[in-house]
Amino acid sequence: MALKCGIVGLPNVGKSTLFNCLSNARAQSANFPFCTIEPNVGMITVPDERLNALVKLCNPKSIVPATVEIVDIAGLVKGASKGEGLGNKFLANIRETDAILHVLRCFDDDNITHVDGTVDPVRDKEVIDLELQLRDLETVESRLPRTQKAAAAGDRDAKLQAGVLERIKEALERGNNARSVNFETKDEQRFVKELFLLTSKPVLYVCNVDDASAVAGNHYVDAVREAIAAENAQLLVVAAQTEADIAELETYEERQMFLEEIGLKESGVNRLIKAAYALLDLETFFTAGADECRAWTFRRGTKAPQCAGIIHTDFERGFIRAEVIKFDDYVAMGSEAAVKEAGKMHVEGKEYVMQDGDVVYFRFNV
Repeated sequence: MALKCGIVGLPNVGKSTLFNCLSNARAQSANFPFCTIEPNVGMITVPDERLNALVKLCNPKSIVPATVEIVDIAGLVKGASKGEGLGNKFLANIRETDAILHVLRCFDDDNITHVDGTVDPVRDKEVIDLELQLRDLETVESRLPRTQKAAAAGDRDAKLQAGVLERIKEALERGNNARSVNFETKDEQRFVKELFLLTSKPVLYVCNVDDASAVAGNHYVDAVREAIAAENAQLLVVAAQTEADIAELETYEERQMFLEEIGLKESGVNRLIKAAYALLDLETFFTAGADECRAWTFRRGTKAPQCAGIIHTDFERGFIRAEVIKFDDYVAMGSEAAVKEAGKMHVEGKEYVMQDGDVVYFRFNV
């Protein structure tokens, strides 16, 4: 699916180091601002223990995991909304993403310069928030007068849209992001999506910490957590340099030993990829057999025919039914045949909403 997360942040906060850990594509990583100019793009494999379990049972010829696209975007500085630094390019690159991974520097290191001279992740967050809010405010203010005029003339849709724009404008002028405004009706929510506002995109704040803070965080992380309490946002703690060291290890066993030594059960990279996948509102269904075990990505709430269409358009066009096995049943019974014998396979029609972890075979006729 053509959905992607953008990694953003001020210069020198660890964005490219983190991107290098996430992707085989190698972004340049250096101790100076604007190291990244053109956005680096990587297709990232989504770690999924369920796929591993299916592979053990089916012993397939081919294995295809789910992927998510990650974009490393150039660092932003104050005044970006007015074109400072690489501002216009930065904002355009963010607009093209579906969700944001906002990296914040939460560690002290005299050898790594900070663009503002001191380490303060809450201030850094506010710098980027302000630039995005200013650009969103321009968008809202450009649409509001004509929408209000149409609403005053009796246009019902315009009345709804004017109300949405006014509420967002008030929030932005108070220094809040558009995502902090809750809209209850589907029409309001649909209109907000159509605005493509930068601060309405789902966001995950990634606190880049030192080795010692990789497990429990630190006072910088605590400050960020408090600062985002009113936002509809998530937070993840990652030690990017530690993850870079782990990535250099050759075997799975060596990586796991390293993690255990620092008190982690799972690498920060794996946790970040999974969080990015969830941030995009994505889930996974599986096809499993002797030829191939494959994880397929779909948007939460998608019905069976549309999921069939992800495999091939003919599957959706000629959809007959979906034969669905719950992942837990498949693993517990050991094979598709055993599941069928136990009567645990479900036959679903066109209105079935696919669930995360479904193992499915689509019947179609074209």
